[in-house]
Amino acid sequence: MQIIQKRRYLFAVSAVLLIASIAALSLWRLNLGIDFTGGVLAEVKFNQDDPGKEAIENDLRKLNLTGMLVQPSEDGAYIIRYQAKGDEINEQVQNKINEKYENPEFLRTEFISSVISDELKTKAIYAVGIAVLGVAFYISWAFRRISYPIKSWKYGVGAVLALFHDILITLGIFAFLGHFYNVEVGIPFVAALLTILGYSVNDTIVIFDRVRENLMKAGAAKDFEETVNKSAKESIARSVNTSLTVMLVLLAIIFFGGETIKFFSLALLIGVFFGTYSSIFVATAFVTELWSRTYKHENI
Repeated sequence: MQIIQKRRYLFAVSAVLLIASIAALSLWRLNLGIDFTGGVLAEVKFNQDDPGKEAIENDLRKLNLTGMLVQPSEDGAYIIRYQAKGDEINEQVQNKINEKYENPEFLRTEFISSVISDELKTKAIYAVGIAVLGVAFYISWAFRRISYPIKSWKYGVGAVLALFHDILITLGIFAFLGHFYNVEVGIPFVAALLTILGYSVNDTIVIFDRVRENLMKAGAAKDFEETVNKSAKESIARSVNTSLTVMLVLLAIIFFGGETIKFFSLALLIGVFFGTYSSIFVATAFVTELWSRTYKHENI
């Protein structure tokens, strides 16, 4: 089975996915949650029959709250998020709930200022950026002893390209979900992105390590493409089986784990799926393409 030899088709598939993701981000942007925009988080417990999420949303919708999100919590409580710059809106929300429901109990009310939310956004970008750079340096160092027939830093470039591939597609899908289904992204989403980085690079290193082992046996530059293809075939069953196990667990969490971790798990599911794809069909294929161009140039 020729996988790496057909890398141009794989690049075309990835290009379509990346263009669609960039278009989604450009058109709709991410629907940022209260963590990044600032606002109010209130947890309310209803001491009567559970009114239900839709009833609460319908009642509060009359107040024209910006960025409103209602999520069920524990013991019949609900978490209500919305953007507010003053106490007047908070009083309106409390008055509306007290008016509609008998003896509601406000368990907590948290305010996140715009200054804090801007700081969180900056730190989130730094966290993802530092993680990607760390991955590139680590792989370049780990593969420093197999600089033939391709320099070790090029393995790092292939791994980073695969990471950008996974992160960008995940962002694009959540831009789509945010626009059409009002799905918000917050700090848990950033945690999911960092987890995706770790999972994806682990898969990539496993395949690169198999390439290293096979190179020590093969050795010849002219056999590099076939060596990489052999390594990918030897690793694909292990990668797919491991990823399927993880995805089954994530699917169970999405359907049965509750509203609060639903979209965190969905982000992980998307990242694991495309992380497995990119480790085999992007990172290794890109490294082979770099070798092919260099090898052909040296032999002209």
